[in-house]
Amino acid sequence: MRNIFKSILFFSLILYLLPLRAQLLQVQDATLSGYKYPFAVKYFEVSMEGSPYKMAYMDVAASGKNANPETIVLLHGKNFSGAYWKQTISYLSEQGYRVIVPDQIGFGKSDKPEVYYTFHQLAHNTNALLLHLGIKKTTVVGHSMGGMLATRFALLYPEQTHKLILENPIGLEDYRTFVPYKTIEELYQEELKRTEASIRNYHKTYYTAWKPAYDEWVQLPASQIASKDYPVVAKAAALTYAMIFQQPVVYEFSQLKVPVMLVIGQTDRTIVGKGYIKDKQKVEQHGQYPLLGQQTAGAIPNAKLIELSQIGHIPHIEAPAQFHKALTDFLKQN
Repeated sequence: MRNIFKSILFFSLILYLLPLRAQLLQVQDATLSGYKYPFAVKYFEVSMEGSPYKMAYMDVAASGKNANPETIVLLHGKNFSGAYWKQTISYLSEQGYRVIVPDQIGFGKSDKPEVYYTFHQLAHNTNALLLHLGIKKTTVVGHSMGGMLATRFALLYPEQTHKLILENPIGLEDYRTFVPYKTIEELYQEELKRTEASIRNYHKTYYTAWKPAYDEWVQLPASQIASKDYPVVAKAAALTYAMIFQQPVVYEFSQLKVPVMLVIGQTDRTIVGKGYIKDKQKVEQHGQYPLLGQQTAGAIPNAKLIELSQIGHIPHIEAPAQFHKALTDFLKQN
């Protein structure tokens, strides 16, 4: 009887995943127009270098019984879009929060212009979106590159930032001091060489153990490789890599004036540009998130540090229950 139940469960899972896999396997254009996000997508027009561009975002209302007047903004990492926040969006909505999840210009369903990208500009775009939506103050959650952006947002707009949550942010050290410099053209050519296998191998470094559920976040970027739009995607990826490399926030953590929580998966060893480092000793010396988390918490006035053992770069996917508990505990603090 138990084997029959397992078989039914297995085939039910396959039937659930087949439509998703079919959606991902088709070739996706530069703005993922054939990929359905977990919640309705809207668009907001922003101006960069004198031209208008579409910024995609999800605006998810509170669904829980105890509606909270607070709004939470979730900022994605470099190799992702807002879609990978789907579990966290659902959780926060059920807890009574309104949740805003933008795709930054250059990512996801947003336009990907060939412009000079800056965290200042992306923070400005995000704030313009929030003001457009009538949101004057918000808690900002940033993962990976989104942590750098969230930090810049809080530095630029402390009056609009209620609290700041940094989830395994990159930029906790200055990559310029130990990662070899690459020109935009070199970075662009590297992006053009991407394959589904190379993307998967990189994503496997994010987790302590690989699970089939993680494959969606590999297939989504891989689905763009065969598109005629892929050079546009690749150029945006190169330009935003340069933004990360050239615009550190590590020297400004002490200037943050809002309540901050750091959530750090302890097995994370992410280094932006690690593959360009030939000196193995430098690789071993950097990307040490247990140490970087403690150093950063020490630099930020009154920061709270949550250390998640046996968890990698993306706690909200690998350990959602732990991440969500830390998140809501901090949100409820006065």
